[in-house]
Amino acid sequence: MTVTGNPWLPKATCDEGCMHAGAAALGSRPAVWTRTTLRVTGAVLLFLAVPLLAVPLPGRSHLQRAYCRLMLRCVGVRITVSGGPIRNLRGVLVVSGHVSWLDIFSIGAVLPGSFVARADLIDWPALGVVARIMKVIPIERENLRRLPAVVGAVAARLRGGHTVVAFPEGTTWCGLGYGPFRPAMFQAAVDAGRPVQPLRLTYHHRDGSPSTVPAYIGEDTLLASIRRLVTARRTVVHVQVQSLELPGADRRDLAARCEAAVRGPGAVAGHRRAARTADTGAAAGEVLVA
Repeated sequence: MTVTGNPWLPKATCDEGCMHAGAAALGSRPAVWTRTTLRVTGAVLLFLAVPLLAVPLPGRSHLQRAYCRLMLRCVGVRITVSGGPIRNLRGVLVVSGHVSWLDIFSIGAVLPGSFVARADLIDWPALGVVARIMKVIPIERENLRRLPAVVGAVAARLRGGHTVVAFPEGTTWCGLGYGPFRPAMFQAAVDAGRPVQPLRLTYHHRDGSPSTVPAYIGEDTLLASIRRLVTARRTVVHVQVQSLELPGADRRDLAARCEAAVRGPGAVAGHRRAARTADTGAAAGEVLVA
């Protein structure tokens, strides 16, 4: 969801038209009512078990992956994974495009870790509890002077062997369009000397066509976004694991390499100049996460 009011904040051009462009028929009213009831009931029951994620048990990462996969299934989402192998490395920065709050569960089902996320996520109903248990690293979008401290916190976790997930676009997009990767968060990987794992995250309807059902953009509310998801027919999230990128010494180069891995080389050229423009010396324009 895009926040306005600060000229340095990234702003998606997505609007209600995007939601209609990636929509699909819901089906009959009885079918919608039945699947909505089942999904909401399952999600609520599963949410009651979220405190188990905070218990320091052996194999905790496997428990987190299983929990995220179950939550996806409860809200009507199936997940497929392709691409390179998921390497069992410590201290990896995971990056992907940003479409929705649902990205947390989609990525958590593959590579669980701490997320860099908007600070007010902690106060959201239900999701805030999950955010605290997953040790979210908060970023205040309206207080950009604290951005270096966030980058430092991410670098410290990477050095400590933890997996950290960030969304370098800086805001959510509908999934049909997307924004350039901002370089600032990649500085954490450079400082820590740790690799970056790019993921290509896409949402589809069950017939394979692109879906904007999970999107959380513009003036959308969390409740409206959840309602749209649980009433829809099956949604499929596809996670494609790209090759690991070594940090190097230049965050701009690292950001460009990861964006090329996530979008494809041809899609990056138009965004690279915008990313460099946003990356001024004060780092004021390098907001990273919606």
